[in-house]
Amino acid sequence: MDVLVVGSGGREHALVWKLVQSPDCERLFCAPGNPGISKEPKVTCLGGAQLDVDNNDAVVAFCREKSIGLVVIGPEAPLVAGLADSLKAAGVPVFGPSQAAAQLEGSKEFMKDICSKYGINTAKYEAFSDVEAAKAYIRAEGAPIVVKADGLAAGKGVIVCFTEQEAEEAVEGMLVGGSFGEAGGRVVIEEFMEGEEASFFAVTDGVNTVPLVSAQDHKAVGEGDTGLNTGGMGAYSPAPIVGPEMQAQIMKDIVLPTVAGMREEGVPFSGVLFAGLMIQDGLPRLLEYNARFGDPECQTMMMRLESDVLPLLLAAAEGRLDQLPELLWSPDTAMLVVYAANGYPGAYQKGSAIGGLEAAAQDGAVVFHAGTTLGEDGEVVAAGGRVLGVGARAQDVRQAAVQAYSALDAIHWPQGFCRRDIGWRAIKRLDDDKF
Repeated sequence: MDVLVVGSGGREHALVWKLVQSPDCERLFCAPGNPGISKEPKVTCLGGAQLDVDNNDAVVAFCREKSIGLVVIGPEAPLVAGLADSLKAAGVPVFGPSQAAAQLEGSKEFMKDICSKYGINTAKYEAFSDVEAAKAYIRAEGAPIVVKADGLAAGKGVIVCFTEQEAEEAVEGMLVGGSFGEAGGRVVIEEFMEGEEASFFAVTDGVNTVPLVSAQDHKAVGEGDTGLNTGGMGAYSPAPIVGPEMQAQIMKDIVLPTVAGMREEGVPFSGVLFAGLMIQDGLPRLLEYNARFGDPECQTMMMRLESDVLPLLLAAAEGRLDQLPELLWSPDTAMLVVYAANGYPGAYQKGSAIGGLEAAAQDGAVVFHAGTTLGEDGEVVAAGGRVLGVGARAQDVRQAAVQAYSALDAIHWPQGFCRRDIGWRAIKRLDDDKF
C-alpha cells in the first residue's frame, strides 16, 4: 500500500517513522515533509511546488494518480479546511475528521457546548464577541480566570489571568487589538482549574473507539514550567497520574460521551481524539480537545507503540476498528526533548546550521525534525521555532531523560536551547515512591 502523510513537523516525522516500519507500507509520500523525513526508508517528500497541500483538489488528484491507499493528515489546519471531506468524497481512505467534526478543535465554543449538552466535566464558561459584555463577566466571576481565542491560534491562544485587569486586557487584545487575528474574533472565558495536567488519546471511527495511552507535555518555555506558553518544549509517556483506573474513568466519562455526542449531533468524529485534561483529587476534567495527534506527545507514543500503526489508522478510516486486534505498548517510558531556536516563542532567527545529528541518533535515541530545511550547501539548517525533538525510551522516566539529554548534547547548534528538566514531575514522583 502507498501512503500519503500531510505535514512537515515533528509529529509527522514520528508518524512517518512508525508507518514505514509496517510491512504493508510499500511507498510513503510526505507533503511537504522535511529533511529528516526525507531520510526515512520508502519516503519521497513533496515540496510545495510538487504538491500544494492547501489545495484540496490537488491533493485528491495526486491520490488518484498514485493510487494512494491511505492519507494521514497531521496538522489541524488542513482538517479545519475540509481536506478529509474532499478525500472521502473521492473515495480515498483518510485518517482525520471532517471539517464539521474538526470544530472540536477549531472552535473552543463548539467544544464547550458539546460538553455542556452531553454532561462532560469541564470548566464553567461563557463565549463573547462584545468587549463590554466579556468584561462584565470577568468582574462577576473574578480572578484567576482563563481567556481563550475561540479559533485556531497555533497552541498559543490561551491566556491564564491572575487578576481581573489581566483578563480585561487579554479580552481587549483579542477582540479589539486582533492579537490572534480571526481566531480571536470571539473569545471563551472560563473558570481556572487547578490540578495536574495530562493528555490522553483515543482513536475512533465514529462508532468504535480504541484507547491509546497518556502523556504529559511541558508547555511553558522555562524550567520549572515558568514563562511564556509554547507549542510544547518536551513530553513523556506514560503520564504517571493516569493509571489503569484513571484511564477507564477518562474513557467512560469524557471520551465515549464525546464520540456518542458527536454522532448524535450528526457530525461523527473519525480520527484521533486528543483530550487535554486537568486531574485533581482523582477527578479528570476536560481542558480542551484537539482533533489530531499532539506534538510533541505523538513522538513519545510512536516510540512506545509496538503494534503496527498502519492497520490502526486504516481501520479508523474504513470504520472497522471493532475488528482490530488489541494494541501492544511497551511498558517503558518514552521521552522527547525539544530543541528550539533562541528567542522562541518570541522572535527567532532562521538559517543557522545544525551539526552532529548522526552522532545524536545512536544507542536507540531518535531525532525527529520539526522545523528544519536544507541550506545552500545541503546542510540541515533551522527553519522554525521548535526545530528538533530528541527522544529516547528506557525502563523509567529518569533513565529516559538521561538518554535523551545525552543524545541532544551530541548535537552542535549554538543558536538553539532546550529545557533541562523535562519529566521533572514524574522523576519527583519516582523519588517520592522510593520513600
